[in-house]
Amino acid sequence: MEDERLVTGGFKEQEDEQEKSLRPKTLTEYVGQQVVKDSLNIYIQAARERHDSLDHILLYGPPGLGKTTLAAIVAAEMGQNIRVTSGPVIERAGDLASLLTNLSSGDVLFIDEIHRLSHAVEEVLYPAMEDFALDIMIGKGPSARSIRLDLPKFTLIGATTRAGSLSAPLRDRFGILFRLQMYTTDELMKIIQHSSKVLNIKYEEEGIREIAGRSRGTPRIVNRLLRRVRDYAQVRGDGTITRDMAREALNLLQVDDLGLDRVDREILTTMMVKFEGRPVGLDTLAATTGEDAITIEDVVEPYLMQLGFVMRTPRGRICTKAAYEHMKLPLPKTYTQDATIQGQMSMLDGEASNENQ
Repeated sequence: MEDERLVTGGFKEQEDEQEKSLRPKTLTEYVGQQVVKDSLNIYIQAARERHDSLDHILLYGPPGLGKTTLAAIVAAEMGQNIRVTSGPVIERAGDLASLLTNLSSGDVLFIDEIHRLSHAVEEVLYPAMEDFALDIMIGKGPSARSIRLDLPKFTLIGATTRAGSLSAPLRDRFGILFRLQMYTTDELMKIIQHSSKVLNIKYEEEGIREIAGRSRGTPRIVNRLLRRVRDYAQVRGDGTITRDMAREALNLLQVDDLGLDRVDREILTTMMVKFEGRPVGLDTLAATTGEDAITIEDVVEPYLMQLGFVMRTPRGRICTKAAYEHMKLPLPKTYTQDATIQGQMSMLDGEASNENQ
């Protein structure tokens, strides 16, 4: 189901070549993440002046924000080659050893989903990151012995959507840690302008603003929606993305003003109508909607929580008043009568007023 959704930040294989053509190649071209860019500029310049490799870098944040792109830019700015792999692909310690021994001095090794490395592979990675050495066991039993191979100095860039899932020893070996933030509408509009130039798409400013506003603050989603709106404007109009064209196309795709799609609305409606606003557990919600529990927890729920539409309580998940207002549904009687929810909502209201003050 996740592969069918347009508004998921996850990578889709069929988008590989299209994504590569739209990706910026330098830090100057890279839109957004200004704090990260400014810091990287300093670190890269300092490393180049010392003729040294960069410290190991950990990039974390929601999918689709540009972690892979940033890793490629770092390698390009350093004038080095990049080797790309992912945590699930490195199944055995020997796989990692093969990657490491084939690196040249200064190369960048990018490991996506680094939190999914097995414990055995992590053990090999520790001395490689810290001492640029590889410990290998030769033989078995009493005659077994360990030898240490020196590795060229390299930079490991790890990317993860779950920084909390990384083991402490691995996380502590990264000298530079960056959390990528969600993008603003103006930043997404700049990305659309760049992508439109590459794809030769005509647009009006209000048209691309409409797309940016429904893209969940994620560059991967904004580029995906841009291509779908382009198709609609080509068939139903003169090929120019206007505000009306963008609205018609996105409504056809069932992506609303806040970027919610059919799956998001189905989950919200289930919680509001079927459970009448009462707390509902994850497994119960998954069984009722037919969605996978992991998909709900990792893909659907984070954005709904960012919007302030869903809240976790000790008794389960509930929808907030803001969600009812967006879905244009009345608050059920059971919602206001539940003491637990009233208490949780009071806490939220108090936090909101404190922030406003």
